[in-house]
Amino acid sequence: MSNNLPNSTEVSKEQLVADFKVVIADAEALLKATASQGGETIANLRARTEESLAHAKERLAEAQDALIEKTKAAAHATDEYVHEKPWHAVGVAAGIGLVIGLLIGRR
Repeated sequence: MSNNLPNSTEVSKEQLVADFKVVIADAEALLKATASQGGETIANLRARTEESLAHAKERLAEAQDALIEKTKAAAHATDEYVHEKPWHAVGVAAGIGLVIGLLIGRR
C-alpha cells in the first residue's frame, strides 16, 4: 500500500467522497462503453476503473485505521479518567441513566 499522505489521520471525508465519485463516474463510463463498443476502449475503461477502485479502497483503509487509533485514544483517556476520578464517573453515569429513564418513561 503506497503512502501518498504524510499521515493517515489527515484523510478527510471530502477526500473519500471525491474518490468514490471518481469510481462511480468510471463505472458509469464503463457501462456505457460496454453497451455500445468493444475492444481497446473497454479495456482502457476497465483499467481506469480498477485503478480508481484500488485508490479508493486504500484511502478508506487509511481512514479506518485513523478512526481506530482515535477510538483507542478516547477509550484510554476515558479509562484514565475513571481510574483517577471514580466518583465523578459514577455521578455522570447516574445522570445519564436518569435522563434515559425519564425519556423512556415519557412514552
